[in-house]
Amino acid sequence: MLKKSDINYISKSTQHKLERVYLHREHVGNRLRHVDQMKAVAVLCMVEVHTAAIIPPEGITVGHPAAFIAAAFGGMAAPMFITLSGWGIYKSGLRKNNAKDKNWTKWILSRVCLLFICQIIVNIALNMDRGGRFYWQTPGVLTLLAIASLLTPIIIMMSNRIRTYMMLIMIVSPLLIGEYSGLEWSWSHRVDSQGVYEWIERLLWNGTYPATPWLGYIFLGSLIFDFQDKPETRDNVIKIGLVITVFSIFIAIIQKKAWALTSGNALLTFFPASSFFLVVSGTVVVLIMKILEGDEISGGKAKFSERLSSLEAVGRITLTIYVVHFIILGIAALLLIDKPRFGLFTAFSITIIHTLLWIPLANWHQKNIPNISFENLLRKIN
Repeated sequence: MLKKSDINYISKSTQHKLERVYLHREHVGNRLRHVDQMKAVAVLCMVEVHTAAIIPPEGITVGHPAAFIAAAFGGMAAPMFITLSGWGIYKSGLRKNNAKDKNWTKWILSRVCLLFICQIIVNIALNMDRGGRFYWQTPGVLTLLAIASLLTPIIIMMSNRIRTYMMLIMIVSPLLIGEYSGLEWSWSHRVDSQGVYEWIERLLWNGTYPATPWLGYIFLGSLIFDFQDKPETRDNVIKIGLVITVFSIFIAIIQKKAWALTSGNALLTFFPASSFFLVVSGTVVVLIMKILEGDEISGGKAKFSERLSSLEAVGRITLTIYVVHFIILGIAALLLIDKPRFGLFTAFSITIIHTLLWIPLANWHQKNIPNISFENLLRKIN
């Protein structure tokens, strides 16, 4: 229960944050280059792991090193993508709260509706009935972001302390939910739902990206935004996270247990997300942001501002790329039904080409048709 002092703290903290949004040019107007670069890396890694799942090479099992590497990219990509989305939603919410037109209804509905529609497009494109991975109603990353958008007016009113507590609750929630998260479920069971009640369960705690615990990354993104000018706080988070990461490795060795698997008997699991996975992946996200940002927050340059400049166009249209790449994979899945698997070299080549091709495509898009994207559609609606 909130104390009166907490409520006063929330109001003062919110006022301070709103002032900072307009005092610091990097929080408004110009885009932060390192954030676009990170968003690009995240969505490209998601493209890679999704492509590898649809076009798996012959003879490669789950335990193969190549499969582990592919899964590792995907395992870090989704937390990074969602954390940065949380960063952006929080920033947008702060600006909205300080705007003259405080019509939250339109702001929320436009985002929730667009994200749900995009999720349905993804599900239909890569449908189970056509060799895909989802059913039309399967909740996923985009429905998670829709929930985050719905909660934004509440999140921006929370103090840093309360949002930290909420993030910690999300981290320990897998331990509290236990078997209700579907620890032993198959993929087909996790993406399917019979009736409204089961669909809500998949949305909230036992789907692919349920609100509990994945909203923890949304809270992490909001805290990263507020702690941009407090590097010592972020460094402490990285240190604690790295200690827990090493500790988890020792536990895995002592217990003779797998350290990380997509799902199954391991300390770090993606489906469902385990507590150790949430800590380790969150730490990696914060560490990568620290490396890439350089001196950009203080008015200087990002660490690799020129070397990674070609990625920034990708970072500006991550939602569009996320949706369109699933449409392409849906076509591929349909064409490959009952076909023999490709060899390792062919499958690897197709995966890499499909992943890297989005970089020149995104740059061409930004130069020639920048207004044709889901991102621009959302800006026009608002």
